[in-house]
Amino acid sequence: MAPARPEDVLGLDEPWSFVQCKANACWVWVAPCRRTRQVLSWFAGDRSADSCRQLWAGIPEAYWTAHTYSGFWQAYQGVFGENHQSVGKETGQTAHVERWNNTLRQRLARFVRKSLAFSKSDEFHRIALQVFIHEYNLTRFS
Repeated sequence: MAPARPEDVLGLDEPWSFVQCKANACWVWVAPCRRTRQVLSWFAGDRSADSCRQLWAGIPEAYWTAHTYSGFWQAYQGVFGENHQSVGKETGQTAHVERWNNTLRQRLARFVRKSLAFSKSDEFHRIALQVFIHEYNLTRFS
């Protein structure tokens, strides 16, 4: 992972996917760095404040002072605090994380909302995501 810089900005989002059937929703919380495009932290779970805290706990300490942007989901403000700003998509502040969501959906069919491909278990869903993020980050490290 690239070292943190004072000017780093993190985009935060939680794209939706499912395991086995659409009733088993799985929210993939991600925190990519805008400068490096690397995913610093991710967590697959529900859409609760506890899952947001798990995302925060995975962010390397060197990035804790970075400014963060997300949509208006309440959990972010309570967890990320004063360096966080909730914004609409029209601001462009979350464009990088939204682009990452599209890349995830393009490359892994199991993360497409309407698909015949799906994960049969939570474990394999997380493994597929972990392998994808690991490979994705390796291609961005310079």
